Amino acid sequence: MPKQVNYEGRRRQIAEAVCLLADEHGPEGVTMRDIAARAQVSVGAVQRCFRNKEEMLLFAVDHVGERVTERARARLARSPAQSAGTSLGHVATEIALLREEHRAEARVWLAFVAKAAVSETLAGPLRTSYAALHDLLARLITEAADSAPAEEGAPAEEGAAPPDPGREARTLLALTDGLTSHVLIGHLTTEEAEDVLHAHLVGLWERLARP
Repeated sequence: MPKQVNYEGRRRQIAEAVCLLADEHGPEGVTMRDIAARAQVSVGAVQRCFRNKEEMLLFAVDHVGERVTERARARLARSPAQSAGTSLGHVATEIALLREEHRAEARVWLAFVAKAAVSETLAGPLRTSYAALHDLLARLITEAADSAPAEEGAPAEEGAAPPDPGREARTLLALTDGLTSHVLIGHLTTEEAEDVLHAHLVGLWERLARP
């Protein structure tokens, strides 16, 4: 009886190998033969899962994006009773990839972003991943705004509109992305980046609570 192959599992196994090699050599330095060796499968097995290198890179981009998004959602599921503000902070920290154990993932993500700047084929999946993260942040900001207690005695800013969740989510997503880059090149330490992120979230919470 022929051996049954879990192709989805095999594709994810290969995507992990792509990420490891992209971290070491960049997406351009990834070859089918090297990927097969790193994934411990034959070149033929790689070719049966992906028609070409471009298709394989696209899947790897999706794989990294899904991994970050699912990790953020799992963080929420583990602590369903936490406040909306705390949930937002946890998710933003996950997206920023500031922890040492996520450093390789951050390098791979930014390598794909750099390549996507000159490749519309790669840019599409990245936009999809960013859109999913934006929607998650916007939902959490909306929940935080609904649950934020109005500050007693805090003066309302004349003519000030309430924070727009979509715009605030775009700002927060851009901030986390920038912090990822700054930590990777050594411009900021992890602690400094976390301090910047925390200060922004405190300011956002204050705007949400303003009458």
